[in-house]
Amino acid sequence: MLLYIHIPFCDSKCSYCSFNSYVDKFHLKKTYMKALEVQLHHELQRFKVRNKSIESVFIGGGTPSTVEPKHYENIFTIIKPYLQDSIEITSEANPNSATKEWLQGMKKLGVNRISFGVQSFNDQKLKILNRAHSPKDALEAIENAKAAGYKNISLDLIYATLGDTKKLLEYDIKTALNLPINHLSAYALSIEEGTPFERKPYMAKETLKFTSWIFDKLQESGFEQYEISNFGTYQSSHNLGYWQYKDYIGLGSGAVGKLKDERYYPTPNVENYISNPLDIRIETLDDEDIKIEQMFLGFRSIVGVSKNIFNTDEIKRAQILVEEERLHFKNDTFYNLDYLLSDEITLFISS
Repeated sequence: MLLYIHIPFCDSKCSYCSFNSYVDKFHLKKTYMKALEVQLHHELQRFKVRNKSIESVFIGGGTPSTVEPKHYENIFTIIKPYLQDSIEITSEANPNSATKEWLQGMKKLGVNRISFGVQSFNDQKLKILNRAHSPKDALEAIENAKAAGYKNISLDLIYATLGDTKKLLEYDIKTALNLPINHLSAYALSIEEGTPFERKPYMAKETLKFTSWIFDKLQESGFEQYEISNFGTYQSSHNLGYWQYKDYIGLGSGAVGKLKDERYYPTPNVENYISNPLDIRIETLDDEDIKIEQMFLGFRSIVGVSKNIFNTDEIKRAQILVEEERLHFKNDTFYNLDYLLSDEITLFISS
């Protein structure tokens, strides 16, 4: 079982961001963190969590580094008995707000992996994306994380942005891989409804050829691709847990949780969440929903998809793709050989 904790407060609202995050609600931080405790107690009972049954923790956002470590203390006290030994505990962070003190404070609580929202080391591109940090901030933050004792450090890069060139992205990749990181997430810019970029669809410029070039570049540098957007000499157990379709608690306003055939949606309105953290919408998934989700997740990662979930016709279609060398079949599991075709493969098999 996994635990995700959502922090909706942000340094700045990026032009591409559709996540549940706010730059004008910092005054709610303390009461929000208290509300998280209420929901956490509820979910521990709902999920029937036992000692040492939580396999990984991920604090995301928003920007978790906008909340001081002292406000996380009660959460970590509550979950401590349920954490497995040698557990991966990740927190996202922005370079401008992840100070030395914040990094040290979170490590003291038990966080052992940091994921920095860098996006680029090009100052002009950062301004276009409305990021609140500079390239210098990013370099310093990652070095500070290493100095604080973090062994597992990740960063995000965004590509397929208007103005991107191979030269710019080569510089981003080279700069990133010269830092003390062992994981990198590379995301194509997507235009989401309700974001500033919705009025500027031309800002996204993804091509299959360009994306393949980026993926090859990262893998040539020794960062193995283990999911369509994730590369590293280290593989995040939390990420893998999602792709393996494990159950997960979703804590916080706008988070999502899953237990067997039910998905849980706490209210996305922060004020309403603080007033009633147990205002949670429940969606029931049918067998077909679950199978399709397992296919989408499995084919976009090294997890693959078990033969056992397919009916006879679907197995025949999967075998066709094996014969065409688009899938690999081993130990009763189908593995995708090109993650960029994961959606098309799922649709072909399930059609």
